[in-house]
Amino acid sequence: MKIALGSDHAGFKLKQGLAKHLRDCGYEIEDFGTFSTESVDYSDYGLRVAVAVGEGDFEAGILICRTGIGMSIAANKVKRVKAALCRDRESARLSRQHNDSNVLVLSAGFTSESDAREIVDLWLVTPFEGGRHSRRVGKISQFEEDELERLRERHEKPAAGTTPASRRPEGAAVREIDPDLFGLMQLERKRLRESLVLVASESIVEPGVLEATGNIFSPKYAEGYPGERLYPGCEVMDAVELLAIERAKQVFGSDHVNVQPYSGTQANMAAYFAVLKPGETILSMKTEHGGHPSHGGRSNFSGMFYKSLRYGVEEKTELLDYDEIAEIAEKERPRLIIAGGSAYSRLIDFARLRAIADSCGALLMVDMAHLSGLVAAGIHPSPVPFADVMTSTTHKTLKGPRGGLILCKRELADAIDEAVFPVMQGGPLMHVISAKAFCFKLALQEEFREFQLQVVRNAKALASEMQRLGYRIVSGGTDTHLLVVDLRSRGIDGSDAWQWLEEAGILVNKCAVPFDKEGSFGGIRVGPLSLTSRGMKEEHMGEIAELMDTVLKKGPNRSALSRIRSAVKELCSGFGGY
Repeated sequence: MKIALGSDHAGFKLKQGLAKHLRDCGYEIEDFGTFSTESVDYSDYGLRVAVAVGEGDFEAGILICRTGIGMSIAANKVKRVKAALCRDRESARLSRQHNDSNVLVLSAGFTSESDAREIVDLWLVTPFEGGRHSRRVGKISQFEEDELERLRERHEKPAAGTTPASRRPEGAAVREIDPDLFGLMQLERKRLRESLVLVASESIVEPGVLEATGNIFSPKYAEGYPGERLYPGCEVMDAVELLAIERAKQVFGSDHVNVQPYSGTQANMAAYFAVLKPGETILSMKTEHGGHPSHGGRSNFSGMFYKSLRYGVEEKTELLDYDEIAEIAEKERPRLIIAGGSAYSRLIDFARLRAIADSCGALLMVDMAHLSGLVAAGIHPSPVPFADVMTSTTHKTLKGPRGGLILCKRELADAIDEAVFPVMQGGPLMHVISAKAFCFKLALQEEFREFQLQVVRNAKALASEMQRLGYRIVSGGTDTHLLVVDLRSRGIDGSDAWQWLEEAGILVNKCAVPFDKEGSFGGIRVGPLSLTSRGMKEEHMGEIAELMDTVLKKGPNRSALSRIRSAVKELCSGFGGY
């Protein structure tokens, strides 16, 4: 039997105990959350479980909150769900025999764990009697159908090829029209729930981000900027974009913000177009030392349009070599110095870079795509007081939708805006901008700061555990959300490690190690951002490190990797996802 399990913060502890009990009894369960004792809204989790049961994906559901009342009310709003609040064995038995309940609701405040186990065990094995009870339950179901039909009749019949605008459960329209695509969506959900995603640039976003990204703004053209659009009907679009801009200013304290870039690389491109002419010189971190290809990489537009000079880290410490940066800047007089990267795990001294830029007459740009959530939370020093222009994505540590962002000083505002539109992009993706506004709202909350602190604590714990197992961490550790594990002493190529780990359900990136031979991947980049989003903490990092170590020792041993994948699934089953 497949059972959907959910609770709010008050029911979390009881849910965890019941989850273990049910697995021990041989039931297949899926935990829909919540995954910690932090305060949440019971309705979110009650509706998720109820929809899963109502749509037939699960044969039964179990919900828990403090009294059980709120969960009961929420679940019974969903079609085909018959949720019953039970505080003793007899009511549980009768709710199945007489009422054919398919969702059991428990009260964490009034039911002990031992009593709850007995109630659940009895409820799961008690059949529906049928007979006169079928007639009674059938009347409720018929009323439900009739009422829905009456509601449908109140609305004008949609034109051919269109769908009603009424709200439907997540994925319902896709499931009805395109079951193949819906199946792929469910496969991705399953993959995320059953994998340890340690890709440093990937997070799990809040439901509101997904909802905003798929909202009614999706088809709207809004080329231009607030008050200066090239299409009519943009009054609401103006308000949405201004809301996102003002919130981003609050988060980062920047003079000017452009929220239209489609991605981080396009944000970089717009920044270059705004302050550089083709052929001018840029100075940025070497890709193999942690930099990003869009900062002057040979295969990237930035390395084709501009003269690219690269700086790196010190060989002994693997920290940024500021003396080297100053030396190159003094000699070459670049137009733009670029800071930031995708695999550098230490704090960046923006004040020192500002001084270097001033000494040679350069502008300073900071790509904080990986750091923006840490900067927003005050955990990493902010580049805003020092940089002329800053770029970022919104989907990494900011935990927003996939997209880009540009911050700049007031005097560069017009040049930045023109470089984004009309030079580089067409119409903005207003549904994504609305989701950016939502993620900036979340970034202003105290809970966001605590989350970012936990991400860094987890990264430090994971680095320590890997060191305990004999692995070398580039630069000796981390101050941020990521770390780079050097595998060269083990004779392992990062490309192989990536594939072995993925086969075992552990996802990482292959990564270059500073001062290794060109084109090689001597390590892996690891980050606990997604796992922290699922509720994992420092105490789980040791188990994850052990699993990674076992994979790296076993190598391409398929049977061993299969056994490890089972252990990964078991660990993941105690934590949520989408």
